[in-house]
Amino acid sequence: MTACAPCPIFTLRRLLLAIGLVFIAMLGFGYYLQEVQGLTPCPMCIVQRYCFAVIAALVLAAAATPKACLHKAAAGLSVLIAAFGAFTAGRQSWLQWNPPEFFSCGRDPFDMVNKVGLAKVIPKIFAGHGDCTAVDWTFLTLSIANWSFLVFAATIVALLAALICRRCTK
Repeated sequence: MTACAPCPIFTLRRLLLAIGLVFIAMLGFGYYLQEVQGLTPCPMCIVQRYCFAVIAALVLAAAATPKACLHKAAAGLSVLIAAFGAFTAGRQSWLQWNPPEFFSCGRDPFDMVNKVGLAKVIPKIFAGHGDCTAVDWTFLTLSIANWSFLVFAATIVALLAALICRRCTK
């Protein structure tokens, strides 16, 4: 029995690069919706932006190096961060489908995004004051939170598949 050769086209490094570029595009589109379309992001949107930004920086930094062990580590850590992003987007989607009686994003850690971190340094991008239950924009009947959830979920599936596939991680 012969060992399988590494896949010349699909590699974990290329997947990390693609994810980084998609996540930068997601951040850019969010900024476009905020600045050009006038949508106000909510605290849960900002948490998702943090997840997109951290994963983009992580996977692009890993893709810039030829070390396979760093590619695997970045992919594994990105899966965890994407899971948190998917949880946040899923919770926001649930709030949009089942809005509470009173306006609130809930008294939870999502409210803290305006008090710490980049919200004070770059408030235009990382400060959220909008209504988490509002659906201000849709594409193909899905809200921003729905699309965010799908992107995080697809990222998790793609990274886990690449990590499991021995041909892609060699």
